Amino acid sequence: MQSKPLIVVVGETASGKSALAMELAHQFGGEIVCADSWTVYTGFDIGTAKPSKTDREEIPHHLLDVASPSEGFSVAVFKAQAQLAIENILSRGKLPILAGGAGLYIDSVLYDYGFLEQPDPIERKKLDAMDLQALLEYAQELGLSLAGIDVRNRRRVCRHIENRGERPTKKMLRHETLILGLRIPRSELTQRIETRVDAMLKNGLEDEVRELAKRYGWNAEPMKGIGYREWREYFEGSQDLALTRQRIIQGNTQLARKQRTWFKRNNSIQWVSSRSKAVDLVTTFLNN
Repeated sequence: MQSKPLIVVVGETASGKSALAMELAHQFGGEIVCADSWTVYTGFDIGTAKPSKTDREEIPHHLLDVASPSEGFSVAVFKAQAQLAIENILSRGKLPILAGGAGLYIDSVLYDYGFLEQPDPIERKKLDAMDLQALLEYAQELGLSLAGIDVRNRRRVCRHIENRGERPTKKMLRHETLILGLRIPRSELTQRIETRVDAMLKNGLEDEVRELAKRYGWNAEPMKGIGYREWREYFEGSQDLALTRQRIIQGNTQLARKQRTWFKRNNSIQWVSSRSKAVDLVTTFLNN
């Protein structure tokens, strides 16, 4: 086995990433680092399709339930914790498997993103009160180049000013890394999404959302996630259960489309359509 190998499993929501990661972990003595921006939150279980208690007892999972819903989470924090988890797994002679569909979270680890400092809250409040034209003029006063910035996008102009023109850094792909992308037919993925949503409803998603909304309020960051945000109108009486279900399915379908677009840009991903092919690639990778 290589000295610091890392296996990465990516793909669209409901494509079977978790099952593939579990199989690889069983076969190659691995532990899973979950790359998901919602399963990090404590209590958000059914709607995030968080790995089951049984799966977590069979194979150690890292970066689940590490964030408070009332405090939020960030990709910078994820990167730091994921890197620590990977090093810890390697130090015990196990194989780290980074698995998930959060493209930015995964890339932050693979390409060692360098993040900028958090903006000053006083300046952010000042900038938030300015319209787009005022922001553009302010950027010119500061001598900031707007080359490469979408000057029609107020939020991006605002962030550009906050960072004084600096941008996050990105390095080359991490050494000794194999990235597997799980690809399944669109029609099958659509069916998988519907089946998963129906299973969530059957397993008590409505009660979970009701309790979490009561405890944290609708403005808590994880309440904005797919599977949670769609319930507000339902509880307020302006939407029935059938429409709520349909909106959750649509949200997941849109998410899958965005994930597909994100991962398609990465030429380092080796796409597979079967678990046997994935096993073959991992075997070859680890034996080199």
